[in-house]
Amino acid sequence: MARNAEKAMTTLARWRAAQSGEGIRKEQERRPYLASECRDLRKAEKWRMQIIREVAKKVAQIQNAGLGEFRIRDLNDEINKLLREKRHWEAQIKELGGPDYSRVGPRMLDHEGREVPGNRGYKYFGAAKELPGVRELFEQEPPPPPRKTRAELMKDIDADYYGYRDDDDGILLPLEQRAEKEAREKAQKEWQDVKSNNKLNAKDDEVEPTSQRNIPSQADIQEALLARKKQELIEKYAV
Repeated sequence: MARNAEKAMTTLARWRAAQSGEGIRKEQERRPYLASECRDLRKAEKWRMQIIREVAKKVAQIQNAGLGEFRIRDLNDEINKLLREKRHWEAQIKELGGPDYSRVGPRMLDHEGREVPGNRGYKYFGAAKELPGVRELFEQEPPPPPRKTRAELMKDIDADYYGYRDDDDGILLPLEQRAEKEAREKAQKEWQDVKSNNKLNAKDDEVEPTSQRNIPSQADIQEALLARKKQELIEKYAV
């Protein structure tokens, strides 16, 4: 009896040791919190695929509208968090010399083959698209207009684009004629004013020399004073 108990304890001890070793091994294989900590391209690819499997599992779960609003919101948040983590791993894979999944990776499609709708980078999956407020969010946003090719843009470039037919409507020509007439009349008036001012200036120049001859100079005044002084002295001493 004691022998059997001893064997059982030994077996239990080995089982616990195996479980402990397996737990340590699982702990060592846990996905790093930061993708930048991984410097092994093969392991980085492994963690990326692990995230993709987790996303696929949660996307399948969120299709069930019976989960309730709160569980659906939580699942949608978890999916978006995993997608952000996947982008970090893809950036690290590129850094380590691997493929650029941001360029060669497939688009995110729903179960109906349509691109997953989103707002500012946040995506809505499955039943989350029918949550209160989410449907109205996308109904208010009109789809973006389709982008035209260069050939389609060149079709709209003709003579009207460069303004060659602006005179055909009969509106611009009368306006140009009226503006030209007003500019011509203004120029003529300015010319007449300048001509009249020139005539007045010429008359003033003709009168100025005559008036200048009637005004005695300083030398003339001094000579007249000196003559008068002499005359006064002669009259004074001649008596």
